[in-house]
Amino acid sequence: MSGSERLETNPGLSLGQDSRRDSINAEESSLGEIVGKLMSDVSALMRAEIALAKAEAKEEATQAGKGAGMLAGAGVAGHLVLVFLSLALMFLLDAFMPIGWAALIVAVLWGIAAAVLASTGRKNLKKATPPMQETVETLKEDAQWAKKPRG
Repeated sequence: MSGSERLETNPGLSLGQDSRRDSINAEESSLGEIVGKLMSDVSALMRAEIALAKAEAKEEATQAGKGAGMLAGAGVAGHLVLVFLSLALMFLLDAFMPIGWAALIVAVLWGIAAAVLASTGRKNLKKATPPMQETVETLKEDAQWAKKPRG
């Protein structure tokens, strides 16, 4: 997001504000007033940045939701393609044998595909079981470092 868009999103932080109204004369003000004004400006800036981050996150979540919905629809459509291809194979085999045997052959083919996918998936899950070894080691090192006395 460009600076001009940020300013439009957060009108309270626009460059068009009257800076003389909010300015503090350093010679006439105490250190406490200057620090107080600085803190309120930082606080306002942080609130504006958080509001901007929330708006951007909401927009990104909306886009991600739309994408997930489209992928779910594609999954349903792909499933229906497999169902109708299976039916087509079954009816093709029906020309050479009774329909019951044709349906059994198609079911056995899908059973084999399911077994291969399950076996491969189980193997991949076993490989992924150790959770983030490098992260765990780094956290342990950080904890040891924090325990050491300083000085």
